[in-house]
Amino acid sequence: MHKIVVAITGASGSVYAKLLLDKLLVIKEQWSELSVIMTENAKLVWKTELDNDPDSYRDSKYDLKFYSQQDFLAPFASGSGKYDIMIICPCSMGTLGRIASGVSNDLITRAADVILKERRKLICVIRDTPYNLIHIRNMETVTLAGGIICPATPSFYSKPKTIEQAAATVVDRVIDLAGLQINTFRWGN
Repeated sequence: MHKIVVAITGASGSVYAKLLLDKLLVIKEQWSELSVIMTENAKLVWKTELDNDPDSYRDSKYDLKFYSQQDFLAPFASGSGKYDIMIICPCSMGTLGRIASGVSNDLITRAADVILKERRKLICVIRDTPYNLIHIRNMETVTLAGGIICPATPSFYSKPKTIEQAAATVVDRVIDLAGLQINTFRWGN
């Protein structure tokens, strides 16, 4: 059973985070813990992009454990917490830069640092485009440290008809990268 932490930053792309939480709940038999950290900017972007209720991410259907950015007592702030997967979705370039620099000034960057030092799975779903050289070097640094950079770039061979279906092509790939099983479109099937 996996222990997963999902971090949601203020980068545009709340649809990815919402779909990720929805899909992780569908496969809840594959994990024992699912914890969420959401930045204040992420809450604002969620409200702007998804609906007018700024607390809809706390919908009872999620029934998840939320942590504040400054809660360094969270179990995944230490390697002894044994969380084995961290997904940052979407991952802002600021967050990526702090991770690449080893700056652990909040729970997201501390948890990412822990995941990397323990040689566990960190997946950063970056959404910004285009990239400047600093972004590219930060992606390289996180990759060399063992992280996975997964740009939020939808695929179209499954012929998605809605924004949610296009976004789901990214989320399904993230779930695959995490080593979890999900029923999704597969090339050649």
